[in-house]
Amino acid sequence: MGPKELADLRRKLLKDNPIFKRRLYDILPKFQNQDAWRKPKGRDNKMRLQKKGYPPIVKVGYRNAEVIRGIHPSGYVPVVIHSEKDLEGLDPNKHIVYIGHTVGLRKRIALEKLAFEKGFKIANAKVL
Repeated sequence: MGPKELADLRRKLLKDNPIFKRRLYDILPKFQNQDAWRKPKGRDNKMRLQKKGYPPIVKVGYRNAEVIRGIHPSGYVPVVIHSEKDLEGLDPNKHIVYIGHTVGLRKRIALEKLAFEKGFKIANAKVL
């Protein structure tokens, strides 16, 4: 299965999953910019009790399919590289490259140039 098919499958499967937000993020002003998921823990919390009419909570059953787990939205498998040696054995038709954040500018320029010449897509390109 190629990257294009994987990306389409990923989009289709993730479309049905709900977007999990923290409870009362849309009502309480203190949560307006902090809408990331937090597990409801209150004793009488209706969301925790999974009452009808309240948003769903995170459960194991919402896990992604094994085929698309860890896949970049473009359909490629992400790989972090820190040196030219890390590019060996990778396939530009299957992998997308992230350059490690500890890599300096001079080495980053060389890595981006080499990856571009070999036909890799660079997810966090800064220089080129």
